[in-house]
Amino acid sequence: MKPTKKLIINATASETRIGLLEGNRLVDLYVERHTKRGMVGNIYKAKISRVLPGMQSAFVNIGADRSAFLYGGDVMDPTYAASLHSHQDPREQANRTPIEKVLREGQEICVQVAKEPLGTKGPRVTMVVTIPGRYLVLMPEFNSLGISRRIEDESIRKALIEEVDKIRPKNMGIIIRTAALEAPPGHLAKDLEYLLKIWESVSDKRKKCAAPALLYQEPDLVLKTTRDLLAEDVSEIVVDDEQVYNQLKHFLQDSIPGANEKLVLFQGDDLIFDHFGIEMELAKAMSRKVWLPSGGYLVIDQTEALTSFDVNTGKFVGSVNAQDTILRTNLEALDEIVYQLRVRNLGGIIVLDFIDMERVEDQQKVNERLVETLKADKSRTNVLAINELGLVQMTRKRTRESMERVLTVDCAHCNGWGRTLSPESLVYELVREIERVYLRKKQKDIRIRLRDDVYEKLLNEEKPLFNSLVEKYQLQLQFELGSLKSQMLEEPPYEVLG
Repeated sequence: MKPTKKLIINATASETRIGLLEGNRLVDLYVERHTKRGMVGNIYKAKISRVLPGMQSAFVNIGADRSAFLYGGDVMDPTYAASLHSHQDPREQANRTPIEKVLREGQEICVQVAKEPLGTKGPRVTMVVTIPGRYLVLMPEFNSLGISRRIEDESIRKALIEEVDKIRPKNMGIIIRTAALEAPPGHLAKDLEYLLKIWESVSDKRKKCAAPALLYQEPDLVLKTTRDLLAEDVSEIVVDDEQVYNQLKHFLQDSIPGANEKLVLFQGDDLIFDHFGIEMELAKAMSRKVWLPSGGYLVIDQTEALTSFDVNTGKFVGSVNAQDTILRTNLEALDEIVYQLRVRNLGGIIVLDFIDMERVEDQQKVNERLVETLKADKSRTNVLAINELGLVQMTRKRTRESMERVLTVDCAHCNGWGRTLSPESLVYELVREIERVYLRKKQKDIRIRLRDDVYEKLLNEEKPLFNSLVEKYQLQLQFELGSLKSQMLEEPPYEVLG
């Protein structure tokens, strides 16, 4: 029997954090700062700023700080796409016409963000617009019909395709999501009706406004994550903010009938992420070294080019047979690696340095187990066989920044060789610690010693968050600013003295 899942939502005026628990273990984590709201899924009327024939790509102005990147494989001529066979996926049928023959500088096009800006790179966009619903994904400009690969039963696949094909608008595409398996009678049509209204609104705005312009913004993190993750085995959705609770309640009433019964407003005497053990898991997810139950450990390093996992036996001496010890450690490490990929949201190129295995059958066992374990991961992965150096190379689809990139900045004390929590992250940690101290001691007068940069961030950019905390508990806070010495690495960035 599979463990039940819970969606835990921690919402404040400045930050939203969502954890998906499987049993009591965190398996997915989402963080969004309200000053840096995600762009994936947003639809824009854009203008081509530069076509690069040599790279078969183009830079596109969507009105953001940085130009978006349009890869040649994402450039689709609507006339060509409309002529596709109804069961072809336009994303797999890239127009082979050179990009310079399809696009020109200054041309206005409709694009959708497929990947968040990462590091110095701008967002990646596509001309294949998709609007996701609970059960269906609408592809309004492309004539195709697809179905989730996770629906494996051929008779069910055929029945769903036939049902959806009857309601599919002419020359429009639809992808049937895995959740369609659980759709009550008539709800596929209702979902499509909802998606068509969104596209109608996008089309109206597109006619009236000049590029660059935002035509459609994806729902916020709470609604989007609930829509995408809610399944039959989610037993509870627990929210710690009443306003977000009410917003989610209305959303569920309109779009996912029956799910309201799973919605709970958290009213505990501690913080929601503390209560469910997520804060501790989050701390582990920020650590470079991760210990394995047997005494072995992983070392995880994230760079601009790739992420590496190094497996070590550590304290584990195992059995008399060294190869058996190595195999057991590698298999144990494998499960933890797959878990860390999800929790840290690691994507792109990933290299796994397992302990060297002499037996070919052991190498095959590790490789097969890795492929099998990754099937539970919703992000698309591709695993290569172990090479002659004992390394496994794999890729994992990346659409948003990793937890490390979201929560940290380059360390100012080592010229960017390391990472340290950003002042923004430190402010949110400090606010949680103040609330934690109050809930534990019921003490309103609290003294805080902190670094100058954290204090400045708290009382300027994050002042609304600070004010809401003070008003919520009627706190009297006294601040002591640290000296230059307190900004050294060995000194804590803040201290709540009570």
